[in-house]
Amino acid sequence: MLSALVPVDLQPSHRDVPVEIVDFDGVDAGVDLSNVGFYVPPYLGPSLTLELIKEMPNLEVVQLLTVGFDAALAHVPEHVTLCNAVGVHESGTAELAVALALASLRGIDDYARAMPQGAWIHDRRASLVDRSVIIIGAGGVGRAIADRLTPFEVDVTLVARSQRPGVVSISELPHLLPDADIVILAVPLNTETEKLVDDDFLTRMRDGALLVNVARGGVVDTDALVRHVKQGRIRAALDVTDPEPLPSDHELWITPGVLISPHVGGDTSAFVPRAKRLVDSQINLWRRGDPLAHIVRR
Repeated sequence: MLSALVPVDLQPSHRDVPVEIVDFDGVDAGVDLSNVGFYVPPYLGPSLTLELIKEMPNLEVVQLLTVGFDAALAHVPEHVTLCNAVGVHESGTAELAVALALASLRGIDDYARAMPQGAWIHDRRASLVDRSVIIIGAGGVGRAIADRLTPFEVDVTLVARSQRPGVVSISELPHLLPDADIVILAVPLNTETEKLVDDDFLTRMRDGALLVNVARGGVVDTDALVRHVKQGRIRAALDVTDPEPLPSDHELWITPGVLISPHVGGDTSAFVPRAKRLVDSQINLWRRGDPLAHIVRR
C-alpha cells in the first residue's frame, strides 16, 4: 500500500484512514521515498523538498500547501496530479492586502519608525474611504480582497484574463489604470503575468497611486518599480518581491514610499487547521479513488 508523506504538523487526524502516514519535518533521509504515493511538501520549504519528488517512483499526487504552484511545476512529472491549497490562504492573504493598503495610506510605517525617537508626527494622510481600487486577479484571493474592501466604501473593479459578469477583461487595464488610486495584484505567476507590472504599466498609474502586491514577486518588474517609486510618483506595499527573500542590501528596503512584509500573507494562525482539513480530505479522496479537489494539473 502506498503511503502519504506529510509535514509533521499536518498529520491527518482521522486515524481510521486506511493509509500509512509518514511524518515529515523538512528533509529526513530515513524516509522510504520509494513507497510514497501522496506527497505534501512543507509550506514554503527549501527547494530540496521539491527536488525529492524525483526520488518517488510511485508518486501519484502532489498536494501543495500554497495557492501558487509555479515553483512546483518544474519538479512534478506530467503523470503526477498536482493540487493547490484553495481555501487555505485566501482569507489571510486578503486581510494582509487590506492591512498593507491601510498602513501605507495612513503612514503607519512612518509613525512606527518615529516611535523610538518619541516624535509626534501629526499630518493628514490619504484615506481608504472613497478610493478607486483595481484588483487584478478574480480568483479566490482577489474576491476575498474585494469582500473585505467593500465595508470601506471603496469603488472596486475586479480584473481577470477574460471578461465575465462582475469582472473586467485585462485588455481594459490601459484605460483603467489612470483612474485608479490603488492597484492590488492577486494573480498567479505564469508566462502571461510575469512582469505584467512593467514600466508602461507603472507609467499609466496616476501620480500618488499605491501598488499592493500579494501575488508573486515576478509579476512586477522590480527595476521599473524602484525607478517610479524613487521619483515619488507612486507608493508600493509588497508582501512578495523579486528576488525573494529580498537581499539585505537591496534598495527597495530603503526607498521612501515602500512598505515590505516578508511573504506572510497566508502564514497565520488560520493556516494549520485549514491545511489539516484540506490534507485530511484529499488523502481520503485519494485513498478511495475519488476525484481530487483543486487540481491545477492532472
